[in-house]
Amino acid sequence: MNADTGLGDLLSRAAAALRLGVAASPSRFYAVAALAVLEGAAGPALAWTTKLLLDVVFGPAGPDRAGRAAGLVVLLAVIALVTAGQQSLQAYLGPVLGRAIRLAVADRLFARVNDYPGLERFEDPAFRDRLQLAEQAGDHAPAQLVTTALHALRGLVQLSGYTAVLVAVWPPVAVCALLAAVPAVLVHLRLGRARAQTTADLSGGVRRRFFYRSLLTEPQAAKEVRLFGLGPFLHGRLLRDLLTANAAEDALSRRTLRLAMSLDLLGGLVTAGATAVAVWQALTGALTVGGITAFLAAVAGVQAAAVAITAVAGELYESLLLFGAYHRIVDEPRETSPAHLRLPPLREGIEFRDVWFRYRDDGPWVLRGLTLRIGHGEAVGLVGRNGAGKSTVVKLLCRMYRPQRGTIRWDGVDLADVEPDALRARIGAVFQDFMAYDLTAAENIEVGDLGQAGDRAAVRHAAGLAGIDDELAMLPRGYDTLLSRLFVPDDGLADGVAMLSGGQWQRVAAARGFLRHRADLLILDEPSAGLDAEAEHTLHLRLRRLRAGRTSLLVSHRLGALREADRIVVLDGGRVAEAGTHDTLVAEDGVYARLFALQAAGYRDQARAAVPAGD
Repeated sequence: MNADTGLGDLLSRAAAALRLGVAASPSRFYAVAALAVLEGAAGPALAWTTKLLLDVVFGPAGPDRAGRAAGLVVLLAVIALVTAGQQSLQAYLGPVLGRAIRLAVADRLFARVNDYPGLERFEDPAFRDRLQLAEQAGDHAPAQLVTTALHALRGLVQLSGYTAVLVAVWPPVAVCALLAAVPAVLVHLRLGRARAQTTADLSGGVRRRFFYRSLLTEPQAAKEVRLFGLGPFLHGRLLRDLLTANAAEDALSRRTLRLAMSLDLLGGLVTAGATAVAVWQALTGALTVGGITAFLAAVAGVQAAAVAITAVAGELYESLLLFGAYHRIVDEPRETSPAHLRLPPLREGIEFRDVWFRYRDDGPWVLRGLTLRIGHGEAVGLVGRNGAGKSTVVKLLCRMYRPQRGTIRWDGVDLADVEPDALRARIGAVFQDFMAYDLTAAENIEVGDLGQAGDRAAVRHAAGLAGIDDELAMLPRGYDTLLSRLFVPDDGLADGVAMLSGGQWQRVAAARGFLRHRADLLILDEPSAGLDAEAEHTLHLRLRRLRAGRTSLLVSHRLGALREADRIVVLDGGRVAEAGTHDTLVAEDGVYARLFALQAAGYRDQARAAVPAGD
């Protein structure tokens, strides 16, 4: 975050925040603004009315003295009643408006996050820090901006009113009081910039502390943390980041204290000087009793309003700087395809044409001129050593990334010219690194095709194909059971919660793929990882039925699972090294044959080890 942001940018952000406040709740926004003006005007009006009343009471007798005094008393009562009612309304409407703004801010921020079509940003630590700062800013900065802007409006009205009272009573002191506020404005702006910069500097540490807390508290990490004795290590890392944050914030607090005490001293000197002047003016007869009362009240009011405005200015400046982090993400230009071509149902096939890809501009090439065709209705197996590019092919095919060179075509249509959502709607997938959502059993399958959410028959059919229907139906609340170690159901009863084994979760993930049975392309990326041999065999039989007659890409380290593929493609060094059926590749005695021989030897060794001695 750049704390040296120009005035034009700050004004633009302020205008954006105010527009956001109006859009979040127009009626509440304008009501709070009106109340702020009313509150600002109440103090000066009270001071001037009190002056008039005292001048009537202690001044020379007149024909309608009692009537004028009574009228002024009534006016004072009206001002007091309005002020009291305004404060109650402000206490109610202010937080309500703040909540409406936070809702609008969260809606816009996460809608923008959902607009990112691929994985590049989510795998970029620098972007993660910016997003963390944007989330922090989104929680507080926009609502705080609107609130402080309205407080500033109230302070300006109050300052203008009290200054008018001073000018009416004795003009020179008004100039002195306003000049005394200038250092306070500069100091609070400086502090606001320092606070905003400190928040930005510590944003990475906030994300790390969240990471350490999750490792210390979440069940997924508890096993390894306890087995390897990582608790004290992670605890120490958490405390180290907290100590760093505390040191930075303590230094800022000390700086704030020094400057605040200096401003308090300056304010005290101004008040003492104004009081001395008022007493002198009264002794010389230049001020009446009402005049000296109004004078002292106005001096105190100008000081209070100036302090409030300068403090608000610092907060406003800090919020504007932080709002920039939110603003940059929400208003960032959206990635658009040069053409929004319609993606037809797959009829011919998918082609990788001389595709080059690397994850960073300065990183190694993962794919080096990959050329590959997956024909319509063909089941293609993809194998290779770790790092050969298998997972990268899957990510590119799903438009999680774009190749730096070359094209990927769907029936001749370049995927770069197609909206990612339109492509992904035609793809079904079962991944090894699937998600276990803290949702109900039914919802964990429905996420595979939200268009069928609520269709329990379709969900159970998909679960049956994956071999998990009976086990889900036997959960405490059947398919409505919450699968979580983190939450309880909305009714708070623990009998509505259950957890699944790793193999059961794998079959739930497979059921998501079965639910999206209308997809043109099926991607199976290590779909049976974590299953025992019998469950793996059963799942592959079911998946074979699912992909029958459909275009499929099968990725697996277990080469035996790919033997029935129409064609097996071997990646090596980011290129296609070999391609053919299982039998032809074994006969060629190349990379595939060596990998298959190594796996087969391992299985034979395991089989011999399982036979008792002497058999």
